[in-house]
Amino acid sequence: MRNAQQILADSAVIAVVGASRDPGKPAHTVPAQMQRYGWRIIPVNPYADELFGEKVYRSLADIPEPVDLVNVFRPAGDAVDVVREAVAVGVPAVWLQLDIVSAEARRIATEAGLDYVEDRCIAVERAVGRLSRLPGA
Repeated sequence: MRNAQQILADSAVIAVVGASRDPGKPAHTVPAQMQRYGWRIIPVNPYADELFGEKVYRSLADIPEPVDLVNVFRPAGDAVDVVREAVAVGVPAVWLQLDIVSAEARRIATEAGLDYVEDRCIAVERAVGRLSRLPGA
């Protein structure tokens, strides 16, 4: 199983489940920061059509291209269904944001062989590891 830094280094396309339209929320600022550092962000939100200059999808199953990582900004109770969907569509890694913990989601991901991170901020890990996907970085 890859650690958080390895997952980010190996990922180019991140689907963000629960991406927010509200620029004051972490579910908006964190994906926007990852995009600024070169990751392709695909927002998943049933109530928006475009975020971060990208088309918004209603579910992971609606995304028409491979995704390297699912980043979850939903309550822990919703994480189980998100992980099940990630397994069903073949995403290799799931990351639950800071303060989101789910033993059941962890079990499902682990049993399916997915890399799994919970209760950690993807943007903090990017900064700590000084990671970037920008050319020349």
